[in-house]
Amino acid sequence: MATVGRFRKAAGEVKKDLQEGSGHGTPRRLSKDQRRRQLLDTALLIVREEGADWLTLGHLAARAGISKPVAYDHFGTRSGLLIELYRWIDVERVNAFRDAMAVGERSFKECVTALAAAYIHCAADKTDEFHAVGAALAGSEEKAKVFQELLDNSVRMFVSVLEPHSTLPAAELERRCIGLVGAGEALSAALVRGNFDEAEAAGVFASLIEGGMRARGQ
Repeated sequence: MATVGRFRKAAGEVKKDLQEGSGHGTPRRLSKDQRRRQLLDTALLIVREEGADWLTLGHLAARAGISKPVAYDHFGTRSGLLIELYRWIDVERVNAFRDAMAVGERSFKECVTALAAAYIHCAADKTDEFHAVGAALAGSEEKAKVFQELLDNSVRMFVSVLEPHSTLPAAELERRCIGLVGAGEALSAALVRGNFDEAEAAGVFASLIEGGMRARGQ
């Protein structure tokens, strides 16, 4: 899930659009969905260029070239904005990783190794926008509520990646992927505490995934 190239590209395009649209002609009227996407893209740009502490609704409005009430209408509060950005980055990362895993033929062993390494790398990389926004939400009740949603996204991603290599019934595969994601979170936490280095954590996780995909009795 460490494929962040599409976010850098999107943020660069938003920056270009804002620069080209500033001070000349009448701004193009966006639909509500388009405006929300523009605001999330701009919020991501703020986090990347200035840091999460600068991400307020007022500053977002200024960077996006809109009035404050429009930003408040979309997100309500700064916490609401952070939650939506946190959720959006996670969904985009999961989708990007799923797309990357779908390219080319991989053996089961190669698939497991890539899956484990990518998942663990997300925990090791403390500089990306996902971690920056998560840190800004530390202690928030809303973050705790959305965290389960993000875990569910990871479970669905694991299922989609591992299903082509599985002989397990769909319900059993999903249950095992729930357990594997839980193991990945535990290993990620241990990595952050310094109990493993990234390669060790990825290796352990790959072994757990491989073992977890075996049918009973094997």
